[in-house]
Amino acid sequence: MRLLRFARKDTRKVRKDKGDVTPFFVILLLLLLIGTAAAGDEPFDGPANWGGTGLMEIPTARVMRQGRFRVGASQIDPYRYYHISVSPLEGLEIGGRVTEVMGVGALSADYGNTKDKAIDLKYRVLPEGKWWPAVAVGIMDPHGTRVYPAQYLVASKQIYPFDFTIGFGNGRFGKRPLPGQGEGIAVEMFEDNASWRQDGQFFWGVQFALSEEVMLMAEYSPIRYEVQTGDPAQAKYFTEAVPSKYNFGLRWRPWSWLEADLSWQRGNQIGVGLSAAFDLGVPMIPLYDHPYREKPEHRLSPVEERIARGLAATGFSDIIVRKGGDVLAVEARNDKYFYTPRALSVMLRVVAGLAPPEVREIRLIISDNGIPILVMTTMREDAALFLAEKLTAAEFLRLNRDRAPINSDLIGALSLFNTDITEGLPGKKLNREWWDYRIKPSFRMFLNDPSGFFKYRAGMQGWVSLYPWSGGTFVTGLEWYPFNTVSSSNAPSSTAVRTDLVPYQQNKEVLSMLMLDQIEKFPWQIHGRLAAGLLEMQYAGIDAEVAKPFFGGRLMLGLSGSVVKKRDPDQALGLKQNDVKDRYETAFFNTRLNLPEVEGAIDLKMGQFLAGDRGMRITLSKFFNGVVLSAWYSETNTDLFTDPYNRGYHDKGISVTIPLRLFDGTDSRTVYGLGISPWTRDVAQDIEHFNTLFDYIGRNTDTYLKKDALSRDYRNAGFK
Repeated sequence: MRLLRFARKDTRKVRKDKGDVTPFFVILLLLLLIGTAAAGDEPFDGPANWGGTGLMEIPTARVMRQGRFRVGASQIDPYRYYHISVSPLEGLEIGGRVTEVMGVGALSADYGNTKDKAIDLKYRVLPEGKWWPAVAVGIMDPHGTRVYPAQYLVASKQIYPFDFTIGFGNGRFGKRPLPGQGEGIAVEMFEDNASWRQDGQFFWGVQFALSEEVMLMAEYSPIRYEVQTGDPAQAKYFTEAVPSKYNFGLRWRPWSWLEADLSWQRGNQIGVGLSAAFDLGVPMIPLYDHPYREKPEHRLSPVEERIARGLAATGFSDIIVRKGGDVLAVEARNDKYFYTPRALSVMLRVVAGLAPPEVREIRLIISDNGIPILVMTTMREDAALFLAEKLTAAEFLRLNRDRAPINSDLIGALSLFNTDITEGLPGKKLNREWWDYRIKPSFRMFLNDPSGFFKYRAGMQGWVSLYPWSGGTFVTGLEWYPFNTVSSSNAPSSTAVRTDLVPYQQNKEVLSMLMLDQIEKFPWQIHGRLAAGLLEMQYAGIDAEVAKPFFGGRLMLGLSGSVVKKRDPDQALGLKQNDVKDRYETAFFNTRLNLPEVEGAIDLKMGQFLAGDRGMRITLSKFFNGVVLSAWYSETNTDLFTDPYNRGYHDKGISVTIPLRLFDGTDSRTVYGLGISPWTRDVAQDIEHFNTLFDYIGRNTDTYLKKDALSRDYRNAGFK
C-alpha cells in the first residue's frame, strides 16, 4: 500500500535568492559571541507544521525530552499534516507524518486527496552549553517516494527569553528536489556530501517567550515551492515563487501537554496547528493499592487460611501455604502486579504480618498457572526491619543475598531471586483460579489502499481462558466490529499468505481463536510451548517454541516453528479448500538482546516465513514503564514472488503496547497492543502468536529483577 508518486527531476534554471545574507550573519554572531548559561530545550520544543520540533516550516536543534510522545495536526493551505513524534532515547526524536494535499487527487476517486507518508529522524549531536549552541542532524523522508525529503544540520542557542536557530539543508530546504528511492534509503548528506553542500541553503529563525504559556516566532524559510516538482501541490498551487519567505507565528501552551499555533506564512496563508504531548509510562492517575487489613473475626482461623485470605484480597490466586518447623513457604499466582518485585513486596507484607511467632524463615514463590517463576527466601527479622522502614530496599536485598547459607536445602538460598526453580509447593491450592476472561475495545486501522486511504474496524474484543492443569490454557477469542469499512481494490497475489486477508477482516463477528496453549519449564531455565487449534483469524494448526535466557537475561535464544492451514473466512470452524498450498510451514532461530541500561531490546528472527521466503526480521523495542514502542524491518529472498508489490519488498512497521495501569489508578498486568504496517504484502509474514516465550519470560530474569526491585520512581515497580 504505497503512494505511487515519484519525484521528477527539475530541468528549469534555479533562481538565486538575494537579500537574506544580513539576517544570517546577525544570527550567526548571536550564536557564537553571546552566551550566558547552558539551557534545556523547553519551552522551545513545540512542533513545526510537519510535526518535528521546530518553528513553522524550519526545524530547530531542539528535541523533546526522553520518553515524551506528541501527536497533532496542522493546516497551511494547500497542506494538511497529521503527525506523531517520540523521543525514545536522550537527544533522539523520531517522527511519522501524513501530508495531505488539498484539492489534488490520487489513485482513485474513492481515495480522495493525495497523501504521502514519511518518517523523520533528528539527533542532537551536541547539547547546548554555556558558550556553544545545541547542534542537531536531521533526516527527513529518506525512504520510498521521498516527496518531501531533506537532510539538515541545525544549531540553536537559548538566551532566555529568546531562542535563536540557524541551519543548512538540502531537498525541501535546498535548491532542487531529490529523486525517489524506492525500497532503499538515501542520505545525500553522508553519501555525497559535496552535492549536499552544493544543493543546500541556509534557514534561520527566532522564538521569544512572552510567558510560560505564550511564545512568538519568526523565521526565514528557503523553500522554493515553484521548483519542488516532486511535490504534488507544485503544478496546481506553486507555478510562481511565494510572495514571502518570512513567516510569523504565535504559540500558546495553556497546559504543559496541549499546544495551539496560529501563524502567517508565505505572505498569503494563515496556518493553524494543534498538538498534545505526554510522558510515556507516567500514570494519568497515581497508582494506589490499599494495604490489607485483617478483620478481627478472621484472626482465629488457621494460619493457612488467614494468609490465603490476605493474598486473595491483594491480587493473588492459586495459593499454597506450607509450614514446617520455623520455615513458612507460600506459593501464589500474581494476577495483579505488573512488576514481579512489586508483587513479592506485597506478598512479603501479608505473609510476614500474619506468620506465627515461631517462624524465622520465609520463602515466597511466584507462579503462573502452576509454573513456578521464581523463589525468594528471607529471614523474618530482616523482613520486619524492612517493613518498619529501618532498612531500605537496597539494604534489605543486599543483606539477604549476603546472608544466604551455602548448604541450605531451601531452593533459592544462593540467590535472593532464584529463577531456576522448576517445582512448586505440594498441597491443595486455595483461591484456585480455573478460568478468566477479558473484554476490551478494539480499533484497527488500515492505511493507503487505492480504494481509500483510511479504513478501519471498531468494536470489542474478548476472550475466555480455562486453566485445567499446570501450564495448560484453553483459549476462545471472539471479536465484534459493528463499525467496519474494510475493503480493498488490490487483488491478492498468486502466492498470497496475507494479501488475501480482506475477506477475514470484513466479517463483523469473528471467532479469532479456539486453541490449547501448553507451557512447560524445565531445568536450566529452558522453556517450552506448544499450541494447537485455531491459532488466529486466518490460520489453524500447530505452533511450537523453545527458549532459554543467558547471562542473567541479557540474551535469549530460541527455536520456533509452525505448520498451519488457512481457515475458511465464511465458516468459523472450517478450513479453506482448494488453497494455493495445502499447508504453510515456518521455522525460525530467535534471539533477543536485552539492554537494561537503556530499557531497550533487539530481536532477530531468522528462518523461513509463511510464504516460503527465507531471511530475517529485526525488531527494535524501547520500554517506558510498561509502554513498549517497537519498529521492525525485514530482509528476505523475494525472488519467489512474481508480482511487483512483493518482489523486492521489505516488510516494515511499528507497534505500541500500552498497559492498563496507566489509566486505572491501580496496578494491573493487562496490556493493549496496536500495530501499523502494510497489510497487502506477503513478504516476511508469520502467524500471530497468542503467546511467545520471550515475552512470557519477560522481565523475570536476574538482570531485570534486580533493577526493578531497586526502582523507587513513579513506576511503582520495586520493594516499597
